[in-house]
Amino acid sequence: MATNQNKKTTTKTTTTTRKSSTFWGLNKISMYTIVAVAILYVISLLLACVNVNLKVVSALQGVATAIMISIVAVLAWRYVKAKPAVWKVLYVICLLLVIVGIIVPLVI
Repeated sequence: MATNQNKKTTTKTTTTTRKSSTFWGLNKISMYTIVAVAILYVISLLLACVNVNLKVVSALQGVATAIMISIVAVLAWRYVKAKPAVWKVLYVICLLLVIVGIIVPLVI
């Protein structure tokens, strides 16, 4: 009987470890993404200060925003994929609107 209790405890510990390692993985991805985007924004800020072409600065800011949106889109899909079809349709519509919102200002 003591063996059954030990197995249950081990299983719970393994499940907790998997959840926490996924949690820390997402935190690491988020941190590195913020660092990369911050570097892109600093470069675009410096280029704007020295009066480099506005299109170049806008493009760098667009790339930084696209990187953040990509990471968020992957994490959102992980959340939505187990939901009903309505959630998936909402996800696709919102993602398309965000992409259009990034691309249109760069083109105009």
